[in-house]
Amino acid sequence: MKKNRLEKHLYYGLAILTVLFIIVGLTAALKGSGEGIEKEKNSEIQPKEKSSEPDKEEKAQEKKIKAENPNIRVLLMTDGYQHITHPEVSMSAASGLILSYGEEKEECPEDSVLQIAPDDGRFQRGNIRICAREGKITVGSLNRGYGTPSYEGVIELRTTAEGIVMINELPVESYLCGVVPSEMPSDYELEALKAQAVCARSYAYRQMEGYGYPEYEAHVNDSTSYQVYGNSKPADSTAQAVKETEGEVVRYNGQIVTTYYYSTSCGMTTSAQAWGTKPDDSNRYLQSVEVKGEDGDYERELPWYRWEASVPVQTMSDLVGLNTEIDVGTLESIDIVETGPGGVALKIEARGDRGIAVVETENKIRKALGGGGYTIKTQDGSEIDSSALLPSAFFTIEKSGDIFLIKGGGYGHGIGMSQNGANEMAKSGKDYKEILTLFYQGVTVGI
Repeated sequence: MKKNRLEKHLYYGLAILTVLFIIVGLTAALKGSGEGIEKEKNSEIQPKEKSSEPDKEEKAQEKKIKAENPNIRVLLMTDGYQHITHPEVSMSAASGLILSYGEEKEECPEDSVLQIAPDDGRFQRGNIRICAREGKITVGSLNRGYGTPSYEGVIELRTTAEGIVMINELPVESYLCGVVPSEMPSDYELEALKAQAVCARSYAYRQMEGYGYPEYEAHVNDSTSYQVYGNSKPADSTAQAVKETEGEVVRYNGQIVTTYYYSTSCGMTTSAQAWGTKPDDSNRYLQSVEVKGEDGDYERELPWYRWEASVPVQTMSDLVGLNTEIDVGTLESIDIVETGPGGVALKIEARGDRGIAVVETENKIRKALGGGGYTIKTQDGSEIDSSALLPSAFFTIEKSGDIFLIKGGGYGHGIGMSQNGANEMAKSGKDYKEILTLFYQGVTVGI
């Protein structure tokens, strides 16, 4: 009997203990669950600690920003744009400079001058990249049209057997602020400056599709071989033109096009045929158009709209022989045997008592008849010394006694936008899109 009672008590005791264990377990589970909920709520309120690896959203945003204003790499040439390598480089910044090479970093004090030669020991660790703590980098070893230039972004130095290659890497919109005043006078009409900004941006984007200097990973240089950059002092007007057209480019059939431009038209432009390029779907936006309004040619009052030159036969004979490398002897005649759209000379024959020189395309014709030794008179009466190229390939030529009389119009290759034409159009009330759609046929202008 006692044994049965004892067994009963043990049974009930074990049952009570089991119930207690279950209750404790449930309580702990609920507490743990509550802590998990609390942690989850906190993660929504408190910012996550940033990791060294950006998340997908951050990467996407960064990619989008870079796509809208990508970096362009510009090779900075020597004084006068003569060479691509520098014997040495000196630079400074009011805020001080920061250098990086390999895994190393170095800082230069405010206003101190950094001088680097091709045999600098830091090159052993790799290319040297330099930026200012704030503001621009002044390159004291360079001289440009307005004096000692300063540059935004990073300057990268690479050593070669010939010297130092200097590359300025910066956002394309900042680059344009150095291009527009160097390619068009900053006191031109705002709408003309905006047209120039869009042209310069379109041209830059096309050049950024590949490297002009693949060995240095540079897209362009800062000379007329591409677009002149950093040769004129930055101006508020040109910065405004860049800002107000930010991201806008010229497109033809949906593709960004190369927007060629030049100084002055003769009242007509020409097509890419002037360069020996056959018309196709990629270049039909470059057509011959009249640069005129209701009152006549926009540029009719400008000096280079019309010009002429009287060149002694012997001078012209020497120049043609030198420029074509053909011994023509004394010239007897120069004939334009083929013209292209707008009346541009496409082919000439220069006949002398020893031979004939046949020259094709506008740039080669201008070179053949260019060089020193004679003067050119513009329509305002100014006399300018001849240079390496004839002012344009829109001209007539005839021999009169011992003189070749050349009468021409315009200044530059005549393909795409006339910069002075754009300015005159802006003066007459045209906006930058009207200007661009005259010079580039069938295009759209926008982002």
